[in-house]
Amino acid sequence: MVSFEYTYAEAVPELSVPWQAASFPDPRPVLINEPLAAELGLDPEWLRSPEGVAMLVGTVPAGSPTWAQAYAGHQFGTFVPQLGDGRALLLGELRDTAGRRRDLHLKGSGRTPFARGGDGYAVLGPMLREYVVGESMHALGIPTTRALAVVTTGAGVHRDYLQPGAVLCRVAASHLRVGTFQYAAQLGTEKVRALTDYALRRHYPERADDLEPARALLTEVSRAQADLVAQWMLIGFIHGVMNTDNMTISGESIDFGPCAYLDGYHPATVFSSIDRQGRYAYGNQPAIAQWNLARFAETLLPLLDPDSNRAVEIATEVLTGFAADYHRAFDTGLARKLGLGEPDAELQPELLELLTRDSVDWTGFFRALAAGTAAEAFADPAPFEAWAARWAAQGPDVTAMDTVNPMYIPRNHVLQLALLAAEEGDLGELQRLLGAVTDPCTARPGLEDLARGTDASFVTYCGT
Repeated sequence: MVSFEYTYAEAVPELSVPWQAASFPDPRPVLINEPLAAELGLDPEWLRSPEGVAMLVGTVPAGSPTWAQAYAGHQFGTFVPQLGDGRALLLGELRDTAGRRRDLHLKGSGRTPFARGGDGYAVLGPMLREYVVGESMHALGIPTTRALAVVTTGAGVHRDYLQPGAVLCRVAASHLRVGTFQYAAQLGTEKVRALTDYALRRHYPERADDLEPARALLTEVSRAQADLVAQWMLIGFIHGVMNTDNMTISGESIDFGPCAYLDGYHPATVFSSIDRQGRYAYGNQPAIAQWNLARFAETLLPLLDPDSNRAVEIATEVLTGFAADYHRAFDTGLARKLGLGEPDAELQPELLELLTRDSVDWTGFFRALAAGTAAEAFADPAPFEAWAARWAAQGPDVTAMDTVNPMYIPRNHVLQLALLAAEEGDLGELQRLLGAVTDPCTARPGLEDLARGTDASFVTYCGT
């Protein structure tokens, strides 16, 4: 039995609705994240027991509340005043073994008052995708939500065809989003004030007693998101749906729907079937993050200063710092990927131009560069070789490069094949891929196919 707390629902009760999960005929665990369970102080064998599995699909003892959370959001630039957990529930909060407060949250647990016409269910493939992508990011040191478990429900779910239903149990620092503040702003300044105080205490406790709490929160969230998006860009990750309801206050990655990783490098790359205009293309992600933060700042304006003009000045001053924070994080990270002690203002932009020209495999390039074989990736190697001579003259640490540049990421074509097999009951390829991406920088014989990119076009769908 897990003892939960409910500090968020207690602090701002208007932003959560008590709700119960649907009943499922035959829930069975597919994946239990044993390392994460250990972090949370949970016994993996208990999670596999009937009592543990029941919790993982939202069947909780009588009198134990579960909550659907309310939020709003800009979806592809259009404001929707009420979104919320349409098929998700917060089981509650617990303290992990390091004393950190973590949310346990379900996805696919049935309709809620925020379902907006959906059936409230999820299918196995997208839930496994979220599991794999979260574990890959965690292994690369990127702040992220993670899956504790994926459980099949014993019921089929109709999508394009009948697919196995599943519930994902997700762990997060919290589920506070920019969209949460947008919803609170519609309820009045005092609700935003209460939410601001709670967010500071939970995520930035060193700033909890700041004399300007709204400015402190905006500053910290801006910095956290600048660092997060820089890390996405450095591993070639494309979120796919950077709506304001998918941007966390904690600075964690969340909601891996039509996400994907670059094969060939190009800033205009889009995989998502629903991003027809390329709003959330790979190269647009930093600017979109800043746009989302501007929407966040709008909710805080009454708290920043009673004078509206001065409030806008404060918000603008803070958000102007986003670009500098982002470029600092990206440039420093790219220097590390190149084995350089500090950023090079000429070499690094020139490299990105060369990679774009030939759509060179982003992940594979840095390993090949360290190995001395990168010229093979270019149709005309001469410009690259001239660049590489200048790079080599800097004395790069090629040994260190292989400790920061992954050999294995969840390649789109590899992950898709593993998910299709898993839907048929064969988890072998999925487990093999998980083993690779959770130790991503260690090359191992027999996994060469997982490290190869593809020239094939690929489309992802928002199944989560």
